[in-house]
Amino acid sequence: MPRLTSLTISPYFDIIVVGSGAAGLYAALCLPAHLRVALLTKDTINMGASNYAQGGIAAAIDSEDYPLLHLEDTLKAGVGLCDRQSVQFMVENAGAAIAHLVEMGVAFDRKGQKLAMTLESAHSRPRVLHSADTTGRAIIDTLATKVLEQANIQVICQAVALNLWLTPQKDRVQGISILYQGKIQWLKSSVVVLATGGGGQIFAQTTNPEVSTGDGVAIAWRAGAVLRDLEFFQFHPTALTKAGAPRFLISEAVRGEGAHLIDVRGNRFAFEYHPVGELAPRDVVSRAIFHHLHKTAAEPTHAHVYLDLRTIDSERIPYRFPNIINVCREWGIDVFQEPIPVAPAAHYWMGGIACDLMSKTSICGLYAIGETASTGVHGANRLASNSLLECLVFASQLSHIKIQPNLVAPDSEILQVNSNWNREMEKIESIRQMLPSLMWESAGISRQRDLLDGALHQVNSWREDLASLNIVQFLDKILPNQMIELNSTDAEQQLRITAETLNLLDLGYLILKSAAWRTESRGGHYRSDYPQTSEDWSVHTLVQSDRLWKFSEYCSEN
Repeated sequence: MPRLTSLTISPYFDIIVVGSGAAGLYAALCLPAHLRVALLTKDTINMGASNYAQGGIAAAIDSEDYPLLHLEDTLKAGVGLCDRQSVQFMVENAGAAIAHLVEMGVAFDRKGQKLAMTLESAHSRPRVLHSADTTGRAIIDTLATKVLEQANIQVICQAVALNLWLTPQKDRVQGISILYQGKIQWLKSSVVVLATGGGGQIFAQTTNPEVSTGDGVAIAWRAGAVLRDLEFFQFHPTALTKAGAPRFLISEAVRGEGAHLIDVRGNRFAFEYHPVGELAPRDVVSRAIFHHLHKTAAEPTHAHVYLDLRTIDSERIPYRFPNIINVCREWGIDVFQEPIPVAPAAHYWMGGIACDLMSKTSICGLYAIGETASTGVHGANRLASNSLLECLVFASQLSHIKIQPNLVAPDSEILQVNSNWNREMEKIESIRQMLPSLMWESAGISRQRDLLDGALHQVNSWREDLASLNIVQFLDKILPNQMIELNSTDAEQQLRITAETLNLLDLGYLILKSAAWRTESRGGHYRSDYPQTSEDWSVHTLVQSDRLWKFSEYCSEN
């Protein structure tokens, strides 16, 4: 029977997993069954970005494909910043990950008795497995069902992670604080796994769901963890762009199946920017659209191009892209009769918490997986459909974890708080609204020094303004031995908005600082004032607290 949490939760666990996307769910399933596991999710169990993944999951398991080819394609897309060892580990373990999904019941499409494969941008072979155009949902639904069947996993929904609980020496994790059911409380654990996804909500145009506010990266940074390559954000070239509609992602697989990218005149303009046109790597296609619109549109910021599916066999479209057909129909677009209006949107963060092949971070007891982590497999530009594979392969490593069961619960002092933060919320909500536009204009597809510096100054000003507010000081001063009961549901919602806004501001600071420092263009990071790729920058950027430095030991050689 499904097991969701009651209002009362244990104050201690052996392992706490934060996030319920593919990485978090799979990690919880891979952990040794004798350990008591908490799976925290900010919304419901299936609301992360993984659930929206359409294209599929890449794996070189076909008889005419090889892991070495998958490795080479990944390194090429990563433009010199992939960790070759990490990529090799991922592609060589892809077969086992897919076999496990099939064993659990994920219904991948088939061609006869074989798993069906499709071609996506920058792949040299058709190696992307899919379940129509809702592959992420198929995987998440299966994993969530399995998680809810496990007696050792307690799923805690609508729980917002606030801060890590470190030992007095600040050298290891011993738990985490959460906002949950009208309380702020501390959960004790000697291992915390951050799997909170990306931070696309920091940009005005994004394919990410509302929950993607980069919480894990911000929480880890405040605790002193080393972060890596934060300037590298991937902008997906084809998001539905129509007034009033969400930036619904139109999968890479659509172009892989033969759809054409055209402008308002019907020209396949992408070939003006790359020899393979719309099948070039994502960053190339996104910049092609960006530059083409700036050359041809009166208001390029709000303009779009088109993705024409009429070049695909009309009998194949309903089989491969039923969800895309339905969503477009909801917004008055008949894909059989007209092209889809599209433009780039923030999609995937290559940077994150630096970790090794075992998903360990620089803080003892803290692990990171999925988009929250920087494993080194994506480099400066993620190869299409590698993200779900990365989630599974690296999360599976947690099956080897060895810890002593945590049997001691913390003593808690229960405090009641009568809050009155309504006036302060006006400023917080105003900044929350303004930040994504500022980041889109300054650190979006095309960047330059003046815009980055101006935005960094503004973000720091906002951070200073909020630091003086009572609600922010309240969050800063919560002690690990305190359980705080809130006086209203309004107070809980206000604290959630404040925590997310503070996380987004921290991420804005880190992205802008890293992007301003890297004086070249590479992958998802494009500087119009430094448009060339520089050998001097064939290095990672590392951040810890306010320190920024270069690191080159594990960069790939292409």
